[in-house]
Amino acid sequence: MTTTTNPAVDRIVLSTGIYDLLKEQIRRRKLSKFNEEKLERELKNAIQVLRKDLPAEVVTVDTRVTVKDLENGEEHTYKLVAPARARRKHETMSILSPISVAMLGYAAGSEVQWEMADGVRRYKIIDVAPLN
Repeated sequence: MTTTTNPAVDRIVLSTGIYDLLKEQIRRRKLSKFNEEKLERELKNAIQVLRKDLPAEVVTVDTRVTVKDLENGEEHTYKLVAPARARRKHETMSILSPISVAMLGYAAGSEVQWEMADGVRRYKIIDVAPLN
């Protein structure tokens, strides 16, 4: 799978379950206007596949993702899990957290833009690996 870093060309790849979960976030109006409009555009062009057919480099549930904040250069690694399994003591994060929703469906090497509490931020996905 070839991934570009041009947001106008990137198409996210999602399992049908994650696709439905994100649609529900829009329906329930859980996002800012900026994020809602961006996610609607992404979902309109998304490629839906069975979970077993997701490419290994795509961010989804039960993945470890390393991202770089393109404004301050800081790198962070997140362990993304289903909302019911997210536990601070296990250093896991819900796939419905703002940074997680921003990255879902994108592959390593992609750049994403998402509105956070402190404004619109840009991130580059450095690495994606399954959680063991």
